[in-house]
Amino acid sequence: MLIDLSELLSTEHKKAEYTTKIEMDEFVINNASYPFVDKEDVTICIQNVGKRKLAVKAQVHCSLDIPCDRCLENVNQRFDISVAKEIDMSRPSDEYEDADEYSFIVENSFDVERFVYNEILVNMPMKILCSDDCKGICNRCGANLNTQPCDCDRTELDPRMSKILDVFNKFKEV
Repeated sequence: MLIDLSELLSTEHKKAEYTTKIEMDEFVINNASYPFVDKEDVTICIQNVGKRKLAVKAQVHCSLDIPCDRCLENVNQRFDISVAKEIDMSRPSDEYEDADEYSFIVENSFDVERFVYNEILVNMPMKILCSDDCKGICNRCGANLNTQPCDCDRTELDPRMSKILDVFNKFKEV
């Protein structure tokens, strides 16, 4: 949804509230897409605070299905985002196109979808885990160690001792 800001910019201290739905079905980043599990209406309040400056307050509530970084099981990641920004519209619009911070401003329009995308991106956790004690998957057979044990040999040898191990392996062959 695009919100036309022309009327708000023409009258000082004018305030407008908008409620809209998130139109995206999935969140796409770095060639990965995560489907939305739950999307609530986005509420945005925009007020002209004078000298072509806008105060934006927004509430975004949604959930994404994102795989656990250790075991790859889907995790329902909830986002409850509350944003308060001030936008200086007196700057030329071509400056906004280059800046990632204001990529949701297109000339005199406010792109709600782009705004929501940016806020989810900024609030995305660095690591997503299904639980704090997630055991992950076996690096040999691929079994999910949270649900089943595997019989793979997981002894890790010190790499500094690899030459001695080679000597022992040579004697086994004889």
